[in-house]
Amino acid sequence: MPKFKVEKMCLSHLDDVMEIEEKCYGEHHWSRDSFVNEIDNSISEYFCAINEENKCIGYLGMWKIFDEAHVTNFAVHPLFQKMGVGHFLIVKSIEKCYEDKIKFITLEVRVSNEKAQRIYEKFGFKSLGKRKHYYQDNGEDAIIMWTENIFSEKYKKLFDENKKYLDEILS
Repeated sequence: MPKFKVEKMCLSHLDDVMEIEEKCYGEHHWSRDSFVNEIDNSISEYFCAINEENKCIGYLGMWKIFDEAHVTNFAVHPLFQKMGVGHFLIVKSIEKCYEDKIKFITLEVRVSNEKAQRIYEKFGFKSLGKRKHYYQDNGEDAIIMWTENIFSEKYKKLFDENKKYLDEILS
């Protein structure tokens, strides 16, 4: 099982990030300039999972606005999927939300992306509606997902279970 750490995304990660974008999203991926703008954006927080070879193998970005976080982008290199990298990135981002007193986390996910929906559901995200024709490449709808207040006892228990699971799969 590969070991990895989390780092704040910086310009030196962008070659790896762009490779992941192309492999995960094909021709309809974010541009390098979009990531540069996000790195410099005062409301954004982007994390990279870094493996033992010091390569970015996954990333998660979010905007933090008042007491809410909005996940803007999340992907794991296909060679490192199903190894706990995505789980690790979500845990680290939620820990950052706790640190920054953010109560709610939201995101949009393609209706067809059932794999992503399942991981979000593990972390207590629930579908609260759809954005019709949200994705520009094919007009696909997006499911809007939210957590309950992450400071609630119910959510803290779920989060602790997810952290314990992460410890188990990474040991």
